[in-house]
Amino acid sequence: MAPSPTDPVPLVKYLSEEDEPSHDFKALISSLPQGKGWPSPPLYQYQGFWYLPAVLQGTLACQNEFKAQDTDIFLATFVKTGTTWLKALAYSVLNRTRYSSSSQHPVLTTNPHDLVPNLELSRSSLLTNLPSPRLIATHLPLTSLPDVPPRCKIVYLCRNPRDTFLSLWLFAAKVAGKSELPLAAEEAVELFCEGGCPYGPYWDHVLGYWRESVEKPERVLFLRYEDVKEDCGSCLKKLARFLGCPFSVEEEEGGVVEEITELCSFGSLSNLEVNKRGVTSLGTETSAFFRRGEVGDSRNFLTDQMVEKIDRVTEQKLHGSGLSF
Repeated sequence: MAPSPTDPVPLVKYLSEEDEPSHDFKALISSLPQGKGWPSPPLYQYQGFWYLPAVLQGTLACQNEFKAQDTDIFLATFVKTGTTWLKALAYSVLNRTRYSSSSQHPVLTTNPHDLVPNLELSRSSLLTNLPSPRLIATHLPLTSLPDVPPRCKIVYLCRNPRDTFLSLWLFAAKVAGKSELPLAAEEAVELFCEGGCPYGPYWDHVLGYWRESVEKPERVLFLRYEDVKEDCGSCLKKLARFLGCPFSVEEEEGGVVEEITELCSFGSLSNLEVNKRGVTSLGTETSAFFRRGEVGDSRNFLTDQMVEKIDRVTEQKLHGSGLSF
């Protein structure tokens, strides 16, 4: 029996000890540009973006095997731009009529990464068996997604590049299980600005979805992390309308929007036992996904020179796009 749309989904890392890379994959990866990156070297360039070997294998698999459906909903993000939060919010919006009591909500007992599977890190058979509408997350750039029908919905959440860098830099040490940071901040900033991080370059990733949202707003909803922090309720209403399940007048008057906002707030999620201990089905400690979640926190860690470097690249990359931070 297929799981219901609200049942926790047991994710399976695509590349495991049993998944020995094929001869074709080894041949391909040996032919790709290789570069220095972080959190762990090396990175391989594929379709203009940089990948860790395990993620690249999963990316190729989903491109070859995944069959999208018209009703699919993709939650797309660059790494460490609010993915956990977006999963919790979208999941709660879609399933709000099923859980009349907040005390029974799956978000309270299951990490959001185990509620919403990742496209390139999950086996295609698992995704195939999800009930419609399938809610699927991905870090893939728009140009590397599998063939997606025009009627599919894509929600993209972006974040200020300075805070994105900081979150990713600190997250790398946690994932590696190290107390020290993977490399000096100065070197990490240089690599980040050159695109040398998983799924980078950051700006190309963001621009791909931004331009699609401008050209096809019915297909891509583009959200900013900072806007969601400032007014989560308004962003939730926009999200619900985009997904085809707008909040009714009765729901708004009954405080449903506020309930979801509080349920999925950083403070609520980070204080749940399920997000303090244990690991997700991808093998990452649940606590690693929650640090501070504050806007502008990079100023407390980065030097003026580092901030200026990131801002300069941001201005150059986004010039003329209509997108700004």
